[in-house]
Amino acid sequence: MRIDRASDALLVVDLQHDFLPGGALGVADGDRVVEPLARLAPAFSTVVATQDWHPPGHVSFASTHPGQAPYASIPLAHGPQELWPDHCVRGTRGAALHPALPDAAVTLVLRKGTRREVDSYSAFRENVGPDGRRPTTGLGAWLSARGVRRVFLGGLARDFCVRVSAVDAAAEGFEVVVLDDLTRAVFPERREAVDRELAAAGARLALSGDLIR
Repeated sequence: MRIDRASDALLVVDLQHDFLPGGALGVADGDRVVEPLARLAPAFSTVVATQDWHPPGHVSFASTHPGQAPYASIPLAHGPQELWPDHCVRGTRGAALHPALPDAAVTLVLRKGTRREVDSYSAFRENVGPDGRRPTTGLGAWLSARGVRRVFLGGLARDFCVRVSAVDAAAEGFEVVVLDDLTRAVFPERREAVDRELAAAGARLALSGDLIR
């Protein structure tokens, strides 16, 4: 699979300290994707790095909901909400992108989850908010304006932000390839369900070693 620098983009999802082992919401073996993604990024002329950037008291924090524990799911007026430990609070070290990701290769840093009352897994759209809508981040239009037709994804976590970003990228009309060896999951045991959702959306799985630069 040859990388086309004119029409391919790399989407590096949430390569942040809080999602790495030892972080507030560390993903097992998440550190193992850092170096390969850093090596791969310069092969693309369009590289988007997403960054969770939550205000204190964000709706996704278990601490915002008295009596609730992390990793539970609670019903809100606009649908179920997964609860997490406080993580990626804006301006903190935990929210910072890993320094190994080469800054010179990153075309755009897209911050998401910036509104207290709305969660945001996807790089393309926020989660359903209190008004029942999923507002766009504008990323799809930005990529299209640059002539991008195919999006490769890697990062954290496979079963949440990578998954939803891949599904939304396909819905925006992009060809989508998830670099399976460059992702790790919060709940690896849910792999089969995640794979079914990706396939139903039209997203392909590939290995980074399959890419010809």
